Amino acid sequence: MSAPHGRLAVVLLAEVADTSRGLAATRSRTAKTTLIAGLLSRLSPDEVGPTVGFLVGQPRQGRIGVGWSLLSKVRPAPAVEPTLTVLDLDLALDAIAATTGTGSGALRAQQLGDLLGRATAAEQELITAVLIGEMRHGALDGVLVTGIAAAATVPTDLVQRAYMLSGDLQVTATRALGGGAAALAGVGLEVLRPVRPMLAATAESVTEALASTGEASVEFKLDGARIQVHRDGAEVRVFTRSLADVTHRLPEVVEVAAALPVQRVVLDGESLALDADARPRAFQDTMSRFGADAPREQLMRPYFFDVLHVDGADLLDRPLRDRLAVLERVAAPWRVPGVVTADGPAADRVLADALTAGHEGVVVKALAAPYAAGRRGGSWRKVKPVRTLDLVVLAAEWGHGRRDGWLSNLHLGAHDPDGAFGEAGGFVMVGKTFKGMTDVLLGWQTIALQEREVRRTRGTVWVRPELVVEIALDGAQVSPRYPGGVALRFARVVRYRDDKETPEVDTIDAVRALLPGAAAD
Repeated sequence: MSAPHGRLAVVLLAEVADTSRGLAATRSRTAKTTLIAGLLSRLSPDEVGPTVGFLVGQPRQGRIGVGWSLLSKVRPAPAVEPTLTVLDLDLALDAIAATTGTGSGALRAQQLGDLLGRATAAEQELITAVLIGEMRHGALDGVLVTGIAAAATVPTDLVQRAYMLSGDLQVTATRALGGGAAALAGVGLEVLRPVRPMLAATAESVTEALASTGEASVEFKLDGARIQVHRDGAEVRVFTRSLADVTHRLPEVVEVAAALPVQRVVLDGESLALDADARPRAFQDTMSRFGADAPREQLMRPYFFDVLHVDGADLLDRPLRDRLAVLERVAAPWRVPGVVTADGPAADRVLADALTAGHEGVVVKALAAPYAAGRRGGSWRKVKPVRTLDLVVLAAEWGHGRRDGWLSNLHLGAHDPDGAFGEAGGFVMVGKTFKGMTDVLLGWQTIALQEREVRRTRGTVWVRPELVVEIALDGAQVSPRYPGGVALRFARVVRYRDDKETPEVDTIDAVRALLPGAAAD
């Protein structure tokens, strides 16, 4: 049962700190869910959103200008008894976030010192983790969703859907605890508010993918930046796969969307930089242009492959077959190339055409499937001739010889969503590599990794798991050297993926599936 809503509960921050420590002390997803549900059920509506933000290290204020540098200088003695409440911390973060202008650094330090001086040692630890976004208790989005559902006594799928459509876990939790199933069911797609994108699983071949999907849309897999384009009348907004608003960076995409023969629409697609021959430029070129705050000569061309809403009608739950018909009607000139087929040779020809045109491969999409926002399932299967994995960097070793002074040998981790080899939602090491790096990349990663440093051992810098790197490899092999029992074979760096977040990296099961003789996905 949730807290009575006629009062303002006064939950001490110490309770959140105790819950965080309890989460860190167990690997059991069930135990984590119970801890989260127990805490959330004691909160008032005003406390739910901030508390969820604290548990995931994402306060509603976002980045407030406090990092390791300032935290290391402000270390007051901890309070003996807990007095801070959840709302005290929330209000303090509001005040720090609002401190800007001349002299703001010194004032933020004073505000931070006052806050930490009122906190016990356990609360100081929690506040520090919240400010730097480094929660080490394994309570990521999936665990929070189940905990919210348990606290509100509503179906987990209903919480998951509301979260994917709103893109905001704090708002979702507040709705669930405040209004239950009815409030969650009222969450729908809103034009100009991004939803979490549907993701694709991997298949070894087009034939394997078609065996899973049946008749499918076989589409070029572009090596670009994922975009979600919303239009409401004259207003157009463009969002990244992480739901960041980049409208001002892509005026050419805005122009295309504004000219479509609709009034309201939500489109899913890719944005790609092309050369003079209309061939895709290197991924780094696309991301460089994609990240520019001012337009450049290098234009970004949109390619759309799905439509989620058109002129008042939500299409998320409609089969892909219907959505493609709408997409053809509203954005035919801007569609990703592809064909609808159940025939293996025909699909292989699409793959060959994609590769000839300079693209990565194809995505095979089941025609009967709805749009599963925020999920990676078998109804979309990506097929790329070069075997790659998206992994997270856990640490790096200092180089030798001509690489002296650079962080070179990367420690690579796969996602461990169920905590089979550590914390649920954490990462398990699957190998190392120093191959595939240019001098420019080595210089960049040496700086970027040290900015994320959490500790050092002799010759190695351990970092916050924030950087996603695409790794090409020849396969996997059984290895007792690493906790997951598997190691990468001939791994080499393809590129860093600053368009992806760490929860999107490949799982340990995906790595194990590459073992010789492993069953196909």
